[in-house]
Parts: sequence; structure tokens; C-alpha cells
Amino acid sequence: MKCDVIASGIVNAAKQVALKVPVVVSLERTNVDQGKRILKESGMTLITAEDLDDVAKKAVKAASK
Repeated sequence: MKCDVIASGIVNAAKQVALKVPVVVSLERTNVDQGKRILKESGMTLITAEDLDDVAKKAVKAASK
């Protein structure tokens, strides 16, 4: 799957449910850079991570704020 398509879907879903908690997202494969840019430019609390270890670390950090 193309990461830009996944990122757009995440942003749209987050806006529809008025997301109030941070979400950590790990993207790999096609169009990763575009996907990360979409998440970053969304203005929402969508945190990108490189792998599952990074996801875990960032999720714990976000939850402790």
C-alpha cells in the first residue's frame, strides 16, 4: 500500500472523530516521505516512528505527558 494514501486516511479519520489523544504511526514501503509529510502538515497530534521499538518509546512518552 502507498504510505501517502494510508496517511491521508489516518488524517481524515482523526478529523472525523475529533481525535484528542496522540497517535503514533509507523510507515514503511512506497511513498514514505510523502506520508510522513501529510501527517506532519495535518496539524494534528500524529507522531511518526521508524519501527516498532520507536513506536513503543514514542507511545510511552506521549502517554506520560
